[in-house]
Amino acid sequence: MSTALLEKYDVPAPRYTSYPTVPFWDTIPPDSGSWEAMVQETFESTNLSDGISLYVHLPFCERLCTYCGCNTRITINHGVEKVYIAAVLKEWSRYRALFGQRPRIRELHFGGGTPTFFSAENLDILLNGLLQDADLAEWYEFSFEAHPGNTTSDHLRVFYQHGFRRISIGVQDFDPKVLEIINRFQTRDEVEKLTADAREMGYQSINFDLVYGLPLQQHGSFVRTIEVVCKLRPDRIALYSYAHVPWIKPGQRKFTEADLPSPKQKLALYSAACERLLEAGYIGIGMDHFSLPGDRLNKAAASGTLHRNFMGYTTSSTRLLIGLGVSAISDAGKGYVQNEKVVEKYYGSLEEKRFPFFKGHLMSPTDLELRRHILNIMCRFKTEWNPGDPLVAAARTQLEDAERDGLLELGTGALLVTPLGRSFLRNICMAFDQKYWLSKTGKLLFSQAV
Repeated sequence: MSTALLEKYDVPAPRYTSYPTVPFWDTIPPDSGSWEAMVQETFESTNLSDGISLYVHLPFCERLCTYCGCNTRITINHGVEKVYIAAVLKEWSRYRALFGQRPRIRELHFGGGTPTFFSAENLDILLNGLLQDADLAEWYEFSFEAHPGNTTSDHLRVFYQHGFRRISIGVQDFDPKVLEIINRFQTRDEVEKLTADAREMGYQSINFDLVYGLPLQQHGSFVRTIEVVCKLRPDRIALYSYAHVPWIKPGQRKFTEADLPSPKQKLALYSAACERLLEAGYIGIGMDHFSLPGDRLNKAAASGTLHRNFMGYTTSSTRLLIGLGVSAISDAGKGYVQNEKVVEKYYGSLEEKRFPFFKGHLMSPTDLELRRHILNIMCRFKTEWNPGDPLVAAARTQLEDAERDGLLELGTGALLVTPLGRSFLRNICMAFDQKYWLSKTGKLLFSQAV
């Protein structure tokens, strides 16, 4: 890849876990009545056929990882656990009251924060409350994010007993200098032990999260990290680009831009990691993801059923995603809502017997069609339209420019992303992002695309 191409496309860009992206949602969120009606309609039409998805956000961490862009609450007070669990179950009960029948849960994911901040006993209470009076859909998939420094065999056992078979381990890097500057305290031995313990217990899919572009990250040390990863052979790997947004996440001001790899160095880190993972037998999936041939993520990509939502890439699609907990996002097919980001405001809304969301978006027909194109590109590297479609006409100039650069092949009613273009999926999707181009504020909202 040429330096000129890198410089041209290394611009602020969304990651497209939704369209419209959260910063461009409606100024006024949907009222509770409209949201409840939308949830009921989507649930009734899809529960028996597709099931529903649940995401539970557990925000607490004992220390701040300074690279992190997630919504967290830093505390060493574990007395917060039961109070928070009671609030999440109260929110879930409000949704259950709308359903009118037993929900069939297709996906369940615990993210954070640090889900394993919670004790195994308290997680058992939370899971019992979520899963009682619910059915499991065929081919359900339950997963949780695990910190290798505090995930115990008791944690693994409780999750396993409730049907979890996927675990995502936050590795990031094995270089001690990198881990120190990002305030991440874990060891290679802890990662190896957690991986071995999960496999021995029967977990069928283990994911490693890696991040390239971190402060003090060097080419040689990151290649050594990838070599260790290949030896441990997780079923999936998420190779994320570090998002440097200190104006949004002040914790990132512990280091400066001078500590970060240059765009050219960052691309070299990514390229070296991709090359080694492909050599080791991994297959590239969508954007930033790799899996072994036998993993369900790869099978979903091969069959055209790969899906992307606020939980990332998933193996199946449900039209109703319920997000529980502070800052969690819900998707009812024709609209989104996001919960309060501050724990106390989240509690306050529930005490007032209100759904705790503070913002949302109702989808227009244009939004739905643009979302279809973006989802197709992110999951299947292609999309189609009727020739003369005015929505595509608006994107055509940028698409033709990307075609000249070798990123895609453009027809009268379709586009196909080239192998080179797969490194620039965010840029290609941006061509369809009307909200982004109308706002002219993307630079203040998003990290760099490369």
